[in-house]
Amino acid sequence: MLLLVQYTLIFASVLMLVALGGCFAEHSGVINLGLEGIMVIGALGGALAMRYLPGSMAAFPMILCVLLGAILFGVAYSALLGVACINFKADQTIVGTALNMLGVAAATVLVKAINTAANPDDVSSEIQYVDAKKKFLVSLGTFEFNWFMLIAVIMLVLAYVVLYKTRFGLRLMACGEHPQAADSVGINVYKMRWAGVLISGVYGGLGGICYILAGVSAWKFENGVAGFGFLSLAVMIFGQWRPTRIALAALLFGLFRALSNVYFGFPALVALNIPGSVYNMLPYIISLLVLAFTSKSSRAPKAEGIPYDKGQR
Repeated sequence: MLLLVQYTLIFASVLMLVALGGCFAEHSGVINLGLEGIMVIGALGGALAMRYLPGSMAAFPMILCVLLGAILFGVAYSALLGVACINFKADQTIVGTALNMLGVAAATVLVKAINTAANPDDVSSEIQYVDAKKKFLVSLGTFEFNWFMLIAVIMLVLAYVVLYKTRFGLRLMACGEHPQAADSVGINVYKMRWAGVLISGVYGGLGGICYILAGVSAWKFENGVAGFGFLSLAVMIFGQWRPTRIALAALLFGLFRALSNVYFGFPALVALNIPGSVYNMLPYIISLLVLAFTSKSSRAPKAEGIPYDKGQR
Protein backbone atom coordinates (compact mmCIF):
# COMPACT_ATOMS: atom_id res chain seq x y z
CA MET A 1 0.00 0.00 0.00
CA LEU A 2 2.85 2.39 0.80
CA LEU A 3 4.31 1.68 -2.62
CA LEU A 4 1.00 2.68 -4.22
CA VAL A 5 0.97 5.92 -2.21
CA GLN A 6 4.59 6.60 -3.20
CA TYR A 7 3.96 6.20 -6.92
CA THR A 8 0.65 8.09 -6.72
CA LEU A 9 2.34 11.09 -5.13
CA ILE A 10 5.23 11.23 -7.60
CA PHE A 11 3.01 10.82 -10.68
CA ALA A 12 0.55 13.34 -9.24
CA SER A 13 3.48 15.74 -8.77
CA VAL A 14 4.36 15.46 -12.46
CA LEU A 15 0.78 15.97 -13.61
CA MET A 16 0.18 18.85 -11.23
CA LEU A 17 3.32 20.74 -12.23
CA VAL A 18 2.65 20.46 -15.96
CA ALA A 19 -1.08 21.17 -15.59
CA LEU A 20 -0.31 24.31 -13.58
CA GLY A 21 1.99 25.40 -16.40
CA GLY A 22 -0.83 24.98 -18.89
CA CYS A 23 -3.11 26.86 -16.49
CA PHE A 24 -0.85 29.93 -16.51
CA ALA A 25 -0.60 29.94 -20.29
CA GLU A 26 -4.34 29.56 -20.84
CA HIS A 27 -5.23 32.17 -18.22
CA SER A 28 -3.13 34.57 -20.27
CA GLY A 29 -5.04 33.60 -23.42
CA VAL A 30 -2.59 31.17 -25.07
CA ILE A 31 -3.36 27.47 -25.48
CA ASN A 32 -0.17 25.55 -24.76
CA LEU A 33 -0.56 22.20 -26.47
CA GLY A 34 3.22 21.95 -26.59
CA LEU A 35 3.53 20.86 -22.95
CA GLU A 36 4.67 17.41 -24.03
CA GLY A 37 7.60 18.87 -25.95
CA ILE A 38 8.43 21.30 -23.13
CA MET A 39 8.53 18.37 -20.71
CA VAL A 40 11.00 16.51 -22.92
CA ILE A 41 13.29 19.54 -23.33
CA GLY A 42 13.06 20.38 -19.62
CA ALA A 43 13.96 16.77 -18.79
CA LEU A 44 16.91 17.07 -21.18
CA GLY A 45 18.20 20.17 -19.38
CA GLY A 46 17.96 18.47 -15.99
CA ALA A 47 19.49 15.23 -17.25
CA LEU A 48 22.46 17.03 -18.81
CA ALA A 49 23.03 18.84 -15.51
CA MET A 50 23.05 15.50 -13.69
CA ARG A 51 25.41 14.03 -16.27
CA TYR A 52 28.05 16.75 -16.11
CA LEU A 53 27.87 17.78 -12.45
CA PRO A 54 30.35 15.93 -10.21
CA GLY A 55 28.79 13.04 -8.35
CA SER A 56 30.50 14.18 -5.16
CA MET A 57 28.44 17.40 -5.08
CA ALA A 58 26.24 17.79 -2.01
CA ALA A 59 22.52 17.07 -2.35
CA PHE A 60 21.17 20.63 -2.06
CA PRO A 61 23.39 22.30 -4.71
CA MET A 62 22.90 19.26 -6.98
CA ILE A 63 19.11 19.52 -6.72
CA LEU A 64 19.26 23.28 -7.24
CA CYS A 65 21.42 22.99 -10.37
CA VAL A 66 19.23 20.24 -11.86
CA LEU A 67 16.08 22.29 -11.26
CA LEU A 68 17.73 25.34 -12.79
CA GLY A 69 18.79 23.35 -15.87
CA ALA A 70 15.26 22.01 -16.36
CA ILE A 71 13.73 25.47 -15.90
CA LEU A 72 16.11 27.19 -18.32
CA PHE A 73 15.56 24.60 -21.05
CA GLY A 74 11.79 24.61 -20.50
CA VAL A 75 11.57 28.40 -20.63
CA ALA A 76 13.78 28.62 -23.72
CA TYR A 77 11.66 26.06 -25.56
CA SER A 78 8.37 27.66 -24.52
CA ALA A 79 9.68 30.92 -26.00
CA LEU A 80 9.21 29.34 -29.43
CA LEU A 81 5.50 29.12 -28.68
CA GLY A 82 5.48 32.76 -27.59
CA VAL A 83 7.21 34.01 -30.73
CA ALA A 84 4.95 32.02 -33.05
CA CYS A 85 1.62 32.58 -31.32
CA ILE A 86 1.98 36.01 -29.71
CA ASN A 87 4.29 37.87 -32.06
CA PHE A 88 3.29 36.22 -35.34
CA LYS A 89 -0.28 35.24 -34.32
CA ALA A 90 0.11 31.70 -35.68
CA ASP A 91 -2.48 29.01 -35.01
CA GLN A 92 -1.82 27.90 -31.43
CA THR A 93 -2.98 24.32 -31.94
CA ILE A 94 -0.67 23.73 -34.89
CA VAL A 95 2.31 25.37 -33.17
CA GLY A 96 1.79 23.30 -30.02
CA THR A 97 1.59 20.08 -32.02
CA ALA A 98 4.76 20.99 -33.91
CA LEU A 99 6.59 21.69 -30.65
CA ASN A 100 5.63 18.27 -29.33
CA MET A 101 7.08 16.50 -32.35
CA LEU A 102 10.15 18.73 -32.50
CA GLY A 103 10.91 18.31 -28.79
CA VAL A 104 11.38 14.54 -28.91
CA ALA A 105 13.29 14.68 -32.21
CA ALA A 106 15.60 17.49 -31.11
CA ALA A 107 16.35 15.87 -27.74
CA THR A 108 17.08 12.52 -29.40
CA VAL A 109 19.43 14.02 -32.00
CA LEU A 110 21.25 16.15 -29.41
CA VAL A 111 21.79 13.30 -26.93
CA LYS A 112 22.97 10.96 -29.69
CA ALA A 113 25.44 13.62 -30.84
CA ILE A 114 26.74 14.06 -27.28
CA ASN A 115 27.08 10.31 -26.73
CA THR A 116 28.80 9.79 -30.09
CA ALA A 117 31.26 12.61 -29.38
CA ALA A 118 32.21 10.95 -26.09
CA ASN A 119 32.26 7.43 -27.54
CA PRO A 120 31.99 6.83 -31.32
CA ASP A 121 30.45 3.41 -30.68
CA ASP A 122 27.63 4.85 -28.54
CA VAL A 123 24.74 5.92 -30.77
CA SER A 124 22.03 5.69 -28.11
CA SER A 125 19.78 8.53 -26.98
CA GLU A 126 20.21 7.56 -23.33
CA ILE A 127 21.56 9.63 -20.45
CA GLN A 128 22.44 7.90 -17.18
CA TYR A 129 22.19 9.65 -13.82
CA VAL A 130 22.46 6.85 -11.25
CA ASP A 131 24.35 8.76 -8.55
CA ALA A 132 22.61 12.07 -9.11
CA LYS A 133 19.15 10.51 -8.79
CA LYS A 134 19.96 9.33 -5.26
CA LYS A 135 20.26 12.98 -4.17
CA PHE A 136 16.52 13.43 -4.85
CA LEU A 137 15.48 10.44 -2.74
CA VAL A 138 15.18 10.05 1.03
CA SER A 139 14.42 6.62 2.44
CA LEU A 140 11.79 6.69 5.20
CA GLY A 141 11.65 3.01 6.03
CA THR A 142 9.56 1.32 3.36
CA PHE A 143 8.54 4.69 1.90
CA GLU A 144 10.87 6.49 -0.51
CA PHE A 145 10.38 10.25 -0.36
CA ASN A 146 11.21 12.20 -3.50
CA TRP A 147 12.01 15.89 -3.08
CA PHE A 148 9.80 16.63 -6.09
CA MET A 149 6.79 15.80 -3.91
CA LEU A 150 7.63 18.83 -1.77
CA ILE A 151 8.63 20.96 -4.77
CA ALA A 152 5.23 20.27 -6.38
CA VAL A 153 3.39 21.42 -3.24
CA ILE A 154 5.50 24.59 -3.06
CA MET A 155 4.81 25.35 -6.73
CA LEU A 156 1.09 24.70 -6.16
CA VAL A 157 0.92 27.20 -3.29
CA LEU A 158 2.96 29.67 -5.35
CA ALA A 159 0.59 29.32 -8.32
CA TYR A 160 -2.47 29.90 -6.12
CA VAL A 161 -0.96 32.98 -4.47
CA VAL A 162 0.28 34.47 -7.76
CA LEU A 163 -3.01 33.95 -9.61
CA TYR A 164 -5.46 35.04 -6.92
CA LYS A 165 -3.55 37.20 -4.45
CA THR A 166 -1.34 39.40 -6.62
CA ARG A 167 -1.97 42.21 -9.08
CA PHE A 168 0.09 40.34 -11.67
CA GLY A 169 -2.14 37.26 -11.44
CA LEU A 170 -5.36 39.22 -11.71
CA ARG A 171 -4.03 41.09 -14.74
CA LEU A 172 -2.92 37.81 -16.30
CA MET A 173 -6.39 36.32 -15.94
CA ALA A 174 -7.96 39.52 -17.29
CA CYS A 175 -5.94 39.08 -20.48
CA GLY A 176 -7.36 35.57 -20.88
CA GLU A 177 -10.93 36.67 -20.29
CA HIS A 178 -11.20 40.00 -22.14
CA PRO A 179 -7.89 41.30 -23.47
CA GLN A 180 -9.45 44.40 -25.09
CA ALA A 181 -10.88 45.50 -21.75
CA ALA A 182 -7.55 44.80 -20.06
CA ASP A 183 -5.74 46.87 -22.69
CA SER A 184 -8.17 49.74 -22.21
CA VAL A 185 -7.05 50.15 -18.58
CA GLY A 186 -3.36 50.13 -19.48
CA ILE A 187 -2.43 46.44 -19.21
CA ASN A 188 0.06 45.32 -21.85
CA VAL A 189 -1.63 42.18 -23.16
CA TYR A 190 1.37 41.04 -25.18
CA LYS A 191 3.68 41.18 -22.15
CA MET A 192 1.18 39.36 -19.95
CA ARG A 193 0.74 36.61 -22.51
CA TRP A 194 4.49 36.28 -22.82
CA ALA A 195 4.68 35.98 -19.04
CA GLY A 196 2.03 33.23 -19.04
CA VAL A 197 3.83 31.25 -21.74
CA LEU A 198 7.24 31.52 -20.06
CA ILE A 199 5.81 30.54 -16.67
CA SER A 200 4.28 27.48 -18.34
CA GLY A 201 7.81 26.69 -19.52
CA VAL A 202 9.05 26.81 -15.91
CA TYR A 203 6.37 24.40 -14.71
CA GLY A 204 6.61 22.17 -17.79
CA GLY A 205 10.39 21.88 -17.47
CA LEU A 206 10.09 20.92 -13.80
CA GLY A 207 7.42 18.37 -14.67
CA GLY A 208 9.69 16.85 -17.31
CA ILE A 209 12.66 16.25 -15.02
CA CYS A 210 10.31 15.02 -12.30
CA TYR A 211 8.88 12.48 -14.74
CA ILE A 212 12.17 10.90 -15.77
CA LEU A 213 13.41 10.81 -12.16
CA ALA A 214 10.25 8.93 -11.16
CA GLY A 215 11.44 5.94 -13.20
CA VAL A 216 14.77 4.31 -13.76
CA SER A 217 18.26 5.82 -13.37
CA ALA A 218 18.64 6.43 -17.11
CA TRP A 219 16.36 7.77 -19.82
CA LYS A 220 16.11 7.22 -23.57
CA PHE A 221 14.85 10.50 -24.95
CA GLU A 222 13.43 8.88 -28.07
CA ASN A 223 10.73 7.48 -25.75
CA GLY A 224 9.42 10.95 -24.94
CA VAL A 225 7.23 11.26 -21.83
CA ALA A 226 4.49 8.76 -22.70
CA GLY A 227 1.74 11.31 -23.29
CA PHE A 228 1.98 12.90 -19.84
CA GLY A 229 1.80 16.35 -21.41
CA PHE A 230 -1.60 15.57 -22.90
CA LEU A 231 -2.71 13.84 -19.71
CA SER A 232 -1.79 17.02 -17.84
CA LEU A 233 -4.07 18.99 -20.15
CA ALA A 234 -6.90 16.65 -19.15
CA VAL A 235 -6.03 17.26 -15.50
CA MET A 236 -6.11 21.01 -16.11
CA ILE A 237 -9.52 20.87 -17.79
CA PHE A 238 -10.95 18.51 -15.14
CA GLY A 239 -9.58 20.90 -12.52
CA GLN A 240 -11.40 23.80 -14.19
CA TRP A 241 -8.19 25.86 -14.54
CA ARG A 242 -8.03 26.30 -10.73
CA PRO A 243 -4.86 25.27 -8.85
CA THR A 244 -6.59 23.56 -5.92
CA ARG A 245 -8.88 21.53 -8.17
CA ILE A 246 -5.96 20.71 -10.44
CA ALA A 247 -4.14 19.26 -7.43
CA LEU A 248 -7.09 16.99 -6.61
CA ALA A 249 -7.46 15.93 -10.24
CA ALA A 250 -3.72 15.17 -10.39
CA LEU A 251 -4.03 12.87 -7.37
CA LEU A 252 -6.89 11.00 -9.03
CA PHE A 253 -5.07 10.54 -12.33
CA GLY A 254 -1.83 9.80 -10.49
CA LEU A 255 -3.54 6.97 -8.61
CA PHE A 256 -4.68 5.28 -11.82
CA ARG A 257 -1.20 5.68 -13.32
CA ALA A 258 0.40 4.25 -10.18
CA LEU A 259 -1.77 1.12 -10.38
CA SER A 260 0.14 0.04 -13.50
CA ASN A 261 3.35 0.00 -11.44
CA VAL A 262 2.11 -1.83 -8.37
CA TYR A 263 -0.96 -3.88 -9.36
CA PHE A 264 1.07 -7.09 -9.01
CA GLY A 265 1.31 -6.34 -5.26
CA PHE A 266 -2.46 -6.56 -4.85
CA PRO A 267 -3.71 -10.18 -5.00
CA ALA A 268 -7.28 -9.02 -5.72
CA LEU A 269 -6.12 -7.19 -8.85
CA VAL A 270 -3.83 -10.02 -9.96
CA ALA A 271 -6.72 -12.47 -9.58
CA LEU A 272 -8.67 -10.54 -12.22
CA ASN A 273 -6.11 -11.71 -14.83
CA ILE A 274 -6.12 -8.29 -16.48
CA PRO A 275 -2.97 -7.68 -18.56
CA GLY A 276 -0.58 -5.05 -17.24
CA SER A 277 -1.01 -3.04 -20.44
CA VAL A 278 -4.63 -2.38 -19.47
CA TYR A 279 -3.50 -0.73 -16.24
CA ASN A 280 -1.08 1.38 -18.28
CA MET A 281 -4.04 2.53 -20.37
CA LEU A 282 -6.23 3.37 -17.36
CA PRO A 283 -5.29 7.05 -16.88
CA TYR A 284 -5.87 7.76 -20.58
CA ILE A 285 -9.19 5.92 -20.62
CA ILE A 286 -10.26 7.77 -17.49
CA SER A 287 -9.24 11.09 -19.06
CA LEU A 288 -11.44 10.41 -22.09
CA LEU A 289 -14.40 9.51 -19.88
CA VAL A 290 -13.90 12.50 -17.61
CA LEU A 291 -13.63 14.95 -20.50
CA ALA A 292 -16.64 13.41 -22.23
CA PHE A 293 -18.85 13.93 -19.18
CA THR A 294 -17.46 17.26 -17.97
CA SER A 295 -16.75 19.13 -21.21
CA LYS A 296 -20.16 20.83 -21.25
CA SER A 297 -19.67 22.28 -17.77
CA SER A 298 -16.07 23.34 -18.39
CA ARG A 299 -15.44 27.05 -18.27
CA ALA A 300 -12.22 27.86 -20.05
CA PRO A 301 -10.86 31.42 -20.24
CA LYS A 302 -12.99 33.16 -22.86
CA ALA A 303 -10.16 34.53 -24.98
CA GLU A 304 -7.90 31.47 -24.95
CA GLY A 305 -6.63 30.50 -28.38
CA ILE A 306 -7.61 33.85 -29.92
CA PRO A 307 -4.62 35.93 -31.14
CA TYR A 308 -4.83 39.41 -29.69
CA ASP A 309 -5.50 42.21 -32.13
CA LYS A 310 -5.04 45.62 -30.54
CA GLY A 311 -7.34 47.24 -33.09
CA GLN A 312 -10.25 44.83 -32.46
CA ARG A 313 -13.04 45.84 -30.08
